[in-house]
Order: sequence, then structure tokens, then C-alpha cells
Amino acid sequence: MTRMRTHDTTSPLPIVLAGARGHGRWHLTNIRRLQNQGLVRLVGVCELNPLTDGELAAFAGEPPAQSSDLGSLLDSTGARAAVICTPIPTHTELALAAAARGVHLLLEKPPAATWADYARMADGVREAGIACQIGFQSFGSHAVPAIRELVGAGAIGTVRGIGAAGAWVRDDAYFRRAPWAGRRRMDGTDVVDGVLTNPLAHAVATALELADRGRAEDVAYIETELFRAHDIEADDTSCVRVTTEDGPPVTAAVTLCAERADEPYVIVHGDRGRVTFWYKQDRVLVQRAGHGPEEAVHGRTDLLENLVGHLADGTPLLVPPHRTGAFMRVVEAVRTAPEPTPLPAEAWYTEPATAGTGVRRVVRGVDGLVAAGADTLTLFSELGASWARPSEVSTP
Repeated sequence: MTRMRTHDTTSPLPIVLAGARGHGRWHLTNIRRLQNQGLVRLVGVCELNPLTDGELAAFAGEPPAQSSDLGSLLDSTGARAAVICTPIPTHTELALAAAARGVHLLLEKPPAATWADYARMADGVREAGIACQIGFQSFGSHAVPAIRELVGAGAIGTVRGIGAAGAWVRDDAYFRRAPWAGRRRMDGTDVVDGVLTNPLAHAVATALELADRGRAEDVAYIETELFRAHDIEADDTSCVRVTTEDGPPVTAAVTLCAERADEPYVIVHGDRGRVTFWYKQDRVLVQRAGHGPEEAVHGRTDLLENLVGHLADGTPLLVPPHRTGAFMRVVEAVRTAPEPTPLPAEAWYTEPATAGTGVRRVVRGVDGLVAAGADTLTLFSELGASWARPSEVSTP
């Protein structure tokens, strides 16, 4: 095992971005923000097709090097850290290529498509002695420790479960955004680009985090119900229930076929109240016996900024790989479950796309089902959805 090298804060941390389009554009903007603060310096971009001058116009000075080979780019630039925001099946190999060079990582979620790849990545990172941050941005919300403190003080009594709800709208074009979009596997390689494991993965992972059951060994067994309204391989309307070891159950109900788009949230249910956390907004609502409703909006620590601080002065990482082990157990349960069930034609209808041309598919009554799943900690089949079949159970 190599000893992790700290970063000299007198100069910006040289960084490479792998995957700068799609969601990678958000990382490109964030890197520019931190570069303007003198914390990092973009020295390389790894893309199959190089970024244009226009795409890099916001970066003053010498443009970053570009290559489709991450290893050679890390070697030539002397980068000390890399942000990996590439297709899910590529995460493990790229992370290991960086680890082999002693390069620290911010690895986008989900960290891998399979449990085996996740374990191989985590082992490689640990053996290399590098810092690795997994890209669950909600873990950086200051609401998370605030909720934990509140619950720990007994404000809502004994916790009896955690529920998560996500009702999003995605046009049919969303499933054409990349060759791997909406796929369970591609050319014999697992992809697992379903609603639970990618677009609304934060709902699942944040619920497990608030339950303080984020490690792989915290999972006893998993029940999944996977459905699809769109003509895709993966699931777009699903729920999962995680029975934890010596902890509360965690249930998540999510869809990309909502009647109306809404902010996703997590509810901590106590026997004397509840805490609702809208994790994209850092907004918390506390409802408890003997008190009026209390609402607060919290700050947030950026994960890349946290990684820079960790390398500079040992600030604890917010999302090290072991804190996403339980989430990866869910990914594995989804991956190994039977193929998602196509919803019958009468269960959904189409509406015009929310942007541009095309259509979107809407599952009738799904908004209420998603909310009820989070509110009652029950699965679609238990809520009486006519199209829901009994759940599949996975034991890690």
C-alpha cells in the first residue's frame, strides 16, 4: 500500500476531467468556479471527441491538454486528482487507472454497475492509498448532520423507518441521450441505467445515509419491484425496500413518468413525528408532537472542494466508498432481478415532451403511489397498484 500524498495548498490542485459533456458539463462549470478561487487547475480533459474552443472559452490562459486515453493524459499532465463522469460501465477501469498512478478521485455515482466491479474498485483505491470521493452530492448537505443530531436527541421519538420519493418527468429523448441510456446491459456488459440506480440514485443513497446504514454489511435483504412504461430495457418506475441489520427499514419509490414533476425527498419517520428532507434544495421540515412545523434551509459543501480540503489538511471525506456499500447492494439487487415488467398500455398515456419535440409517457396515478410508498414504507404491490406484481427478494 502506498502512502497518500497530501496537497501543497500554495498552488492549485492539478486536475483532469474525464467526461466533460452531458452531466460532465456541470463538473466543468464547478471546476471553473474552484479554479477562479485558486483551489484547482484544469490541466486535462478526457473525451472521445475533444472539446471545442467554445466549450473551453470560460477557462483563461493555456487550454488544458486533451486525450481519449485517461492514463496517458494523467501521465503527461502530472494531474494529482481526476473527476470521472463517464458511462457507468467504465467507472471501475478508469478509477483503477488513476489509482495506479496515485491520482485521487471524485467518482460519479453510481460508482459501478456491478457489486464485483465496485469491490474491485474499492480494493484498488484502498491498496493504492489514494483518496476517493463518490459523487453523491446530497451527502454534502449540512442538513444531513443536522437531521442526525435532531433524531439522535429524540425529537421525533423512536425511528421506525425511512421513506424516499422521487417523481420526475423525462421525455423519450432522455432515453436516447447516449447509446447506453435506459439499458440494463450493452454488448454483454452490465449498464444498469435504471431509475433507482442512476437518475434517482440520490433518493436511495440519501435514505440509507439518514438511516445510518450506508455500509454493505448493514443490509439484511432487499425487495425490488421494477417496471417500465417506456420502450427500454431498464426500469423507469420502481420501488425498493431494504431491511437493515439492527436498523430501520428503508423504502424508496421513484418514477421518471410522473404526472407532474416534483422535488424528490426523504422522510425520517418517528413514533412522535417526522423529518422531511428535500435533498436537492437542502430544505428540512420537522413535524413533531407538541410543536408547530419548523422549516429550515441548510448550506452545502461541494464534494470536489471537500476532496481538495481532505488532501490539504486531512478534512474527512464526505463520501468515501465504504459509505456507499449499501447503495451498491441495491444496484446489485436491481441488476440481478428479473427484467423490469412492461406496464400494460392502459396504465400509461403520452403527453407532448416538456422540451423540444417528441413525447413523454405518464403512468396513471403514479405520483400518489410514489408519495404513499414513502409515507407508509410500502411497495407498489402492497399499495394495490393493479399492474404491480409481488416483489423480488435479494439476500446480499
